[in-house]
Amino acid sequence: MSLLVTRVLSLFIHPLSLGLLILGAGAGLALKWKRLGLCLVCAGILVLWVPSTSVVSNQLRGHLEARHPPIPVEALPAAEAIVVLGGAVSAPRPPRLHPDLNDAADRVWHAARLYRAGKAPVVVASGGTQPWRDQRFREAPAMQALLQDWGVPQDSVLLESRSANTYENASRTADLLRGRQIDCVLLVTSALHMRRALATFRTAGMPAIPAPTDVQVTEQRRTVLDVMPDAGALAGSTAAIREYVGYFVYQWRGWINRGPSSTNGPRSVPSGGECSADGASTPSSTDSI
Repeated sequence: MSLLVTRVLSLFIHPLSLGLLILGAGAGLALKWKRLGLCLVCAGILVLWVPSTSVVSNQLRGHLEARHPPIPVEALPAAEAIVVLGGAVSAPRPPRLHPDLNDAADRVWHAARLYRAGKAPVVVASGGTQPWRDQRFREAPAMQALLQDWGVPQDSVLLESRSANTYENASRTADLLRGRQIDCVLLVTSALHMRRALATFRTAGMPAIPAPTDVQVTEQRRTVLDVMPDAGALAGSTAAIREYVGYFVYQWRGWINRGPSSTNGPRSVPSGGECSADGASTPSSTDSI
């Protein structure tokens, strides 16, 4: 199945697309079958309203993020490379002169932070573009430019600029690193995305230690506004639903093992460790910071 077809089909799991589709069907049916049409209209409103509330959006995202909470830099072990996944910046398309940062740009900043802390000698920027877009504008070079601005030398950045999804991030990065005899990495991506990304990398044969960032759900007081529709909350719910469905689809396609190696919850990472062949950490006599 092509990426374009997959992208189109994925719209049907997004609350906005699905809600509008149900609303449209209900409005059409109401012309002949009033009761059925009104029921569908109400269902469409619920499909739009419920995930648009902060309380539902935070629950959906928080459940995923809690599996991989943030880890202090000093608590992470040393590794042979830091892999930062795309989806964080856009290439500088005209008239822009510089990469454009989006909400997930914390990924690139965190990778630079880990490099400056001495956690690994190499950073792999993994991210291309969708095959139907202009191939001149790929994300990995844009990430490299930001990494340089944030203190990572150009010759310490490896580019994987052909991937268009998480599966390709994992498989292409694993091929790149195996060619350099690199066996274990620190994986940097958003906490929301870490469960699927980590399982995909491990299934691809690349032991990885999670270094999550870009945490979206924070502690805050509940108010009556939390049950009112909000565009930001709808976007958050959509991202979470995409992750839940994406994990299931990756398992179905064999891109994620169904065994216990999949990440089932948060785990601690001992400080001052090093990567071993199975992705765990082993004690080290020196501090990597």
